[in-house]
Amino acid sequence: MALQVQSLARVFAYNGTELPCPGSNLSVDEVRDIYSATFPELTNATVEGPEDKGDKLLYKFVKTAGAKG
Repeated sequence: MALQVQSLARVFAYNGTELPCPGSNLSVDEVRDIYSATFPELTNATVEGPEDKGDKLLYKFVKTAGAKG
């Protein structure tokens, strides 16, 4: 019996929207920085995951609560 290696695709999620990985060679923080151009609130977001979703790894961007004052 031969072993099979299957690579899992990375997928990112923010606010209920799945965002494709812009490049497998990028770190999770670099992906966050790329998407912060579209979603400025991601600049200070944290990343949760990865969570195994069958054939993909799901990372979630979680917006940090801001404090005024």
